[in-house]
Amino acid sequence: MICHPIPPVWNEDARVLILGSFPSVRSREIGFFYGHPQNRFWRTVAAVFGEEIPASTEEKIALLHRRRIALWDVIASCEITGSADASIRNVTPNNLLPILHGAPIRHIVTNGKTADALYRRYQLPITGMDAVCLPSTSPANARFRETDLIRAWSVLAGFTDS
Repeated sequence: MICHPIPPVWNEDARVLILGSFPSVRSREIGFFYGHPQNRFWRTVAAVFGEEIPASTEEKIALLHRRRIALWDVIASCEITGSADASIRNVTPNNLLPILHGAPIRHIVTNGKTADALYRRYQLPITGMDAVCLPSTSPANARFRETDLIRAWSVLAGFTDS
């Protein structure tokens, strides 16, 4: 069983909560979300908002706060082989309620089909908030080119407006 080692990123101004499934091996090693250099999350979010791609953890957190985005994962602990979402077993979900009660979250977005399925199974009955499933930014999602991801993820801009 592996426990999620990264705390959520959020503040009281967040309007949208983005949820992944569980951190990759590389993300767990560096201690922050979407740490694999081939993952397109940070490039995609930066492009959606016309910002520079953040390099440091501090720059990534600042981007999220500026754009009113909270970021976490559906799973608190699980059995997983490497970084493969398909191998996830024995899930314990994260408690999303502190974020949902502490910020005016209007939208929940899942990063990929696995995160979406896990959210619907473990979180939706508790939160009562539907989620918008966006295509995974993982390098394993070769079907989507970066331009396709940016187009799909552009809904974020409307979700984070006040």
